[in-house]
Amino acid sequence: MGASSTLVPSLSTRDLTIRFGGHVAVNQVTADFYPGTLTVIVGPNGAGKTTYFNLMSGQLPATSGSVHLHGKDITGSGAAHRTRLGIGRAFQLTNLFPNLSVLENVRLAVQSHAGIGMNMFSMWFGHKELIERAGHYLERVALGARRDTKVAALSHGDKRKLEVAILLALEPDVMMFDEPTAGMSVDEVPVVLDLIHQVKAERNKTILLVEHKMDVVRKLADRIIVLHNGTLVADGNPVEVMASQIVQEAYLGTPEHA
Repeated sequence: MGASSTLVPSLSTRDLTIRFGGHVAVNQVTADFYPGTLTVIVGPNGAGKTTYFNLMSGQLPATSGSVHLHGKDITGSGAAHRTRLGIGRAFQLTNLFPNLSVLENVRLAVQSHAGIGMNMFSMWFGHKELIERAGHYLERVALGARRDTKVAALSHGDKRKLEVAILLALEPDVMMFDEPTAGMSVDEVPVVLDLIHQVKAERNKTILLVEHKMDVVRKLADRIIVLHNGTLVADGNPVEVMASQIVQEAYLGTPEHA
């Protein structure tokens, strides 16, 4: 959508479907996502937005259909393998190590991306550059001053910022944010939105966002996809999609937390 047909999409879904018993949560969704584009996925509560994210990032196995990364079918790959292939998913707070420091959490991500193995402490003193790079990502999310704080002591908002730092450190081709400002204070929101805007401005990442705050959507979206009852019902540039009757009546202005 809006990208040249000669480009290979970074990420694609084809007839992607998942059923929970008799309920079809995502229904034959086909979409292509391209580098340099930020796509926001919207829809009312229960529309299937987060479930669609889970199918793309590998947290859930599809009932049918397929997921492709750079043209390669990765439908059978789990979440960890998809991360290694270049799909990064933020705000899985259970992935944080609560008893390690903020810096150590990001350093592990830097170390993983560098392919140095995951012994948490054997590499610490021998790889100062890893620490320096981890510190760089913490500064980007305004957590430099909290680098020695244990994660368990962080506020919810700071944990979310830490997730962004970890995502940046993994340097994925595809970056997925599920309601990135949810639970944040008013003061914390601009830090994360500005960071997503900076990543978008680099034009080399494919960014997907699930969001229900329309002010956030307006600020960031190059493209909007609308889901309703698991089905894709609108897909296009923000002005057209937000002006369409189906979206005006059913989706925009409907508070929801899918």
